[in-house]
Amino acid sequence: MRESLRRRGAILLFTAPFFVLFAAAILAPLGYAVYLSLFSEKSSGLGFGGTETVFVGLGNYLDTVKDSAFTDGFLIILGYCALYIPLMIGGALGLALLLDSGLARLTRLFQLGLFLPHVVPGVIAGLIWLYLYLPGVSPIVDLLGEVNFLGGGHVLGSVVNIALWEWVGYNMIIYFAALQAIPAEVVEAARMDGAGAVRIALGVKLPLIRGAVVTTVLFTIIGSLQLFTEPMVLDNVSDGIVSTWTPNMYAYNEAFGNNDIGQAGAASILLALLAAVASYAVTRWGSRR
Repeated sequence: MRESLRRRGAILLFTAPFFVLFAAAILAPLGYAVYLSLFSEKSSGLGFGGTETVFVGLGNYLDTVKDSAFTDGFLIILGYCALYIPLMIGGALGLALLLDSGLARLTRLFQLGLFLPHVVPGVIAGLIWLYLYLPGVSPIVDLLGEVNFLGGGHVLGSVVNIALWEWVGYNMIIYFAALQAIPAEVVEAARMDGAGAVRIALGVKLPLIRGAVVTTVLFTIIGSLQLFTEPMVLDNVSDGIVSTWTPNMYAYNEAFGNNDIGQAGAASILLALLAAVASYAVTRWGSRR
């Protein structure tokens, strides 16, 4: 009995810091956002008596769902995911398989070079590429001619390009680490059976790192739903990006542009729920055999 109590006490002692931080950093802000989303600032009388906080229940959620500026942002996210996820996953996998194959020289140097863009903060990365997109300033634009990377027809691809520059190397490191964990005898057995390099990569290595791929797809989808930094940096100079271009930008604009904290809270909670549903769907898909 005493031994069992000691074990439970030890488990509680070692896990308590995690639960305390989780409650303080995740649960408390989430609960406060839910609380704020249930209230709204209403003008009293004819508008001369100031404003008062009024309980509106699910009113902010209904207003948010009905607002086309919010729902249209998901179309942007859908197009972003359709471009970004295949390019990022495919590029990271291709680079990882190339480095793992032994065909590439100076492997460590290439790993460092590909990972370094991820070290650059998102705002700085956006500013770097903003310079490279600006006509009359960028050597790339001067070289390619009259290409408006910040225009309505190209701005989505420009945002995707920034995200690829930031994240391909990071995910490549994850895949490369997973490939390094594959037992050498498995690859050698496939080689002795007559499998070539491409067959080994597609038929042996990729299935064995399925867990790593599913994990990165999950994190990428969640990150895509939260798209904010890159378009926010380009917003002031792009005629293709507006203040409500993505759902996250919509919530930010409601909070700090329109001073409607309740509406911003509702938009944030709806976005969090959608991310939870997407996480569940990807996890179920990844667990299938």
